[in-house]
Amino acid sequence: MTGPIGLYLPGRSVLHRLPAGAKLAALVVAGAGSLFVRTPTQTGIAVAVVLLGYAVARVSPRVIWTSFRPLLWVIVPLTVFQVVVVGWEKAMVIVGVIVALVLLANLVTLTTRTTDLVDVVVRVCEPLRVLGINPERVGLMLNLAIRGVPLMVELAGQVREAQLARGHNVSARAFAVPLIVGALRRADELGDALAARGFDD
Repeated sequence: MTGPIGLYLPGRSVLHRLPAGAKLAALVVAGAGSLFVRTPTQTGIAVAVVLLGYAVARVSPRVIWTSFRPLLWVIVPLTVFQVVVVGWEKAMVIVGVIVALVLLANLVTLTTRTTDLVDVVVRVCEPLRVLGINPERVGLMLNLAIRGVPLMVELAGQVREAQLARGHNVSARAFAVPLIVGALRRADELGDALAARGFDD
């Protein structure tokens, strides 16, 4: 079993064996293609295709739920807001597309080692070196972003558990404030660690 979003799940499926570049390219194409999704039916098909990908990768429903559960804090309020503002049909399209893309991105990270993903990005950014952009730095930022997602999910879980232990009811403010403070503290610690290794610029 794997943990939160962003962790590699070893396997021998077809998706695991696909090159990281092909999977990243498919993710980009899916993101561009999502602009043409207009109806709840099309949205449902998109989500079903992504879930089929999980089946091909032999990812268990439990792992899918464990990965997706933290997103409910965003998805549920967003759905309610969109239903009120634009109606349920358009809300299903907007939220459904977001869910499909997030699940697809998670599928890529579950079936691809982080180092492989970073290597592809570094190679793609190599021509940008003439503009003064360091591809290795871009790869480092991507690596930190991927690894930062599960850390944020873990922090959110700790905050929520602390609230429950104190008998607090669900409160957006009581949840957000310690989460933000904890995230900033971790960011400072990471910044100090990078500075100590010569990445202070």
